Amino acid sequence: MAETEVKSKPKDLVEAVPEEVEKLEEDKEVKEEIEELERVSETHQESFEEKRERIEKEKLLSWAPKTKLGISVKTGKEKNLDKILESGRKILEPEIVDTLINLKSDLILIGQAKGKFGGGKRRAWRQTQKKTQEGNVLTFSSMSVVGDNKGYVGLGYGTSKETLPAREKSLRKAKLNIIKVVSGFETVEDGSHAPHTVPFKVEGKCGSVRITLLPAPRGTGLVVGDECKKILKLAGIKDVYGITKGHTRTTFNVAKACIEALKKTNSMVPLQEENKK
Repeated sequence: MAETEVKSKPKDLVEAVPEEVEKLEEDKEVKEEIEELERVSETHQESFEEKRERIEKEKLLSWAPKTKLGISVKTGKEKNLDKILESGRKILEPEIVDTLINLKSDLILIGQAKGKFGGGKRRAWRQTQKKTQEGNVLTFSSMSVVGDNKGYVGLGYGTSKETLPAREKSLRKAKLNIIKVVSGFETVEDGSHAPHTVPFKVEGKCGSVRITLLPAPRGTGLVVGDECKKILKLAGIKDVYGITKGHTRTTFNVAKACIEALKKTNSMVPLQEENKK
């Protein structure tokens, strides 16, 4: 009887083990399926802007500064962008601006898609080609504008043989060309209200384009072209009257003229204060 019991126990164990193994394998498959579904849902829910923000955060964490200004910003010694711009120090790394302020970006439509009788739609990339012995060599250029909606704005222009590298170059140059914009009131108002327009009449020019920005009362909006609206919104200006002259179809000249006009809001304020004294 003892021998039969000893022989029967291994058979029971052999029969029981495959059932437990199958249950474990089923549990593993269920877990793997759940993990895959979560990954798919996360990738579908994550938009292009969120993915871009996540990549930029990862770049900032792994950023190794190469300039004295970058090292002081990375270590936390320099925390004010106004002091950097007022001192005239050259910003050579775009990560400096990313760490100090939260920037938003937009593309200026400087190109035009092909259409019948010249009726193509505006697009972000401007395509040109060069004739060589090997054939036509295509190049793409783009113009980006960055800002924090609180007084900082920058414009950049980049070219490359492909569209995405051209956009990245333009964004990098826009961050390096960041400027401070001073906003004001159209009339004297209570100090509790935030400034909403340009402080005085300013003019900017680039090529044949001349643009004039005039203070406007609260609630007027941006009475300018669509591409200038992008720059003024990111600069934090809500109300303005705009007058443009010249060949305004060259959009990148219009954008550059708008930036030149906004620069004068900062440079002319000390002169007005001295005249009042």
